[in-house]
Amino acid sequence: MPATFHEVLFPLDIALKSAGGPERRTDIVTLGSGREERNARWAHSRRRYDAGYGVKTLDALGAVVAFFEERRGRLYGFRWRDRLDHSSAASGGAVLPTDQVLGAGDGVRDTFELSKSYGGAFAPYQRPIVKPVPGSVRVAVDGGEVEEGTSFICDTATGIVTFLSGHVPADGAAVTAGFLFDVPVRFDTDYLEVDLSAFAAGIIPKIPLVEIKP
Repeated sequence: MPATFHEVLFPLDIALKSAGGPERRTDIVTLGSGREERNARWAHSRRRYDAGYGVKTLDALGAVVAFFEERRGRLYGFRWRDRLDHSSAASGGAVLPTDQVLGAGDGVRDTFELSKSYGGAFAPYQRPIVKPVPGSVRVAVDGGEVEEGTSFICDTATGIVTFLSGHVPADGAAVTAGFLFDVPVRFDTDYLEVDLSAFAAGIIPKIPLVEIKP
């Protein structure tokens, strides 16, 4: 990520009560026959969120304002924990080092990018994971877990797993990983409107966020 990214997590208690999800961009052309031609403009989805749903108290609102000011509005990106999708494990189960396939060794390659696969036989989607949670990454080679710091290191700012000298996966060896992860986002506004009278009446302020692509 560029220097305009802060490796800091948006207040978790507020993030866990948010709304949002993935967005895609598809061009659709209707032909004279009535058939459609569809083309995906984006290779990867882009997530949008509204953090306002998690703001229930004045203390929480104050925390968001302080966070917004330190990020200078849209200027600096930050980490966001997606309540629905923040683990390599299916359905939020325990993280295992065999959750996701990263690739196969060739005896020389020593770096692998974290990713998460969605879907099955039709058109599975491989999502790059660039913000793993520090200390959460587990890696296995041919099904056997290897130790972080001894066999590999993981850059939690990029999602790159690097195998150390003497531990490079052999030719054909399956490399897998399990991890928790955050989404790199920024505020999608430079104006955070706060109406305390409306807030007291139960109206939730809108706090839009948008995913930053690596």
